[in-house]
Amino acid sequence: MRMNLFLLSAILLFAACSEDEDTVMKEISMKPNSEKPAWENAGTGNAQAENAFTASSTVGDVVSNPAFGDFGHLLFPVDRDVPRSMTLAALSSSSVYVWYSHIRAEKTVEIVNRLYNDAKAGNQIFYRMYSDAEIAADPSKAYTGLFLFRGATGMPFAITNAGGGFMYVGAMHDSFPHSLAISNAGYNAFALIYRPDDPYSDLAKAIEFIHDNADELGVKADDYSLWGGSAGARMSAVLGNEAYLRQLTGRTDIPQASAVIMQYTGYTQASQYDAPTYVCVGSNDGIASWRTMRNRLQRLSSMGIPTEFHVYDGLGHGFGIGTGTVADGWVNDALKFWQKNMKTNESAGISPVYAD
Repeated sequence: MRMNLFLLSAILLFAACSEDEDTVMKEISMKPNSEKPAWENAGTGNAQAENAFTASSTVGDVVSNPAFGDFGHLLFPVDRDVPRSMTLAALSSSSVYVWYSHIRAEKTVEIVNRLYNDAKAGNQIFYRMYSDAEIAADPSKAYTGLFLFRGATGMPFAITNAGGGFMYVGAMHDSFPHSLAISNAGYNAFALIYRPDDPYSDLAKAIEFIHDNADELGVKADDYSLWGGSAGARMSAVLGNEAYLRQLTGRTDIPQASAVIMQYTGYTQASQYDAPTYVCVGSNDGIASWRTMRNRLQRLSSMGIPTEFHVYDGLGHGFGIGTGTVADGWVNDALKFWQKNMKTNESAGISPVYAD
């Protein structure tokens, strides 16, 4: 007979605070295959109607564009000093996106143009999770929300969570590109802009919001996945755990994620209530050890939880979707893992893959 989930979650949460403390402090101390999936053609055909922005466009050009309403500033890190005069080329740098590498200006330009054209076509691209009353009671909640990269209507959704050491949200490199790739494969992807000092509450709220408004949003309510890099991967793992999901949402009607997709984090907690988990990390990551990530997956696998592990030779921390690196194409692998573990898919389950 399964232990009461709420009791278990309290035990796990206490353990997580102590066991992961060294790893979290290490992460904070660092501050200052190309095969296409078979379902890729199921996308929405969101060809760019207009290249409104270029690498020489400024942050101010984007933020002030009517297509981005009163939320354009949330496209960029609100907890970092990002001048409105900064060009998108200059923005796409590790000096802005601390801890990140392989940042590509052309991807930044592609993302803002994609969202611009979606909005211009009459599609809502941003959703507030909190009501006006909730924001009035806690103004910090105004700095949250979901950017939607639309796939096919009625398809499952993913929530992508950027890292940033719980200091800022590095969405332009660590969740927007992932969401774009997921939507191009036909699925719906919501990139979460969360508060670095209350990330788990905001992800729980996002899951609730999408579940409760699935029909209006045009997405399937179950078979969703949680994606994250670094701090965002830690968030995804916690809310992917069935016990934590119930504790943080206070609800039992929301299904557990079908898959958690994690990049470069030292999260170590593992329990029988964790979701099927895919991991990728670089062998030269000085923040998140590939051995630590592999060891956690080995523990999950021993409990019968499907896992898949990839370590990329020579890569460091924060490589994002890995364009132009040895990790290029990993998103397609992750999509296949998610698909195989959807509850409505009879082919659920995949053998673990471990590094040598």
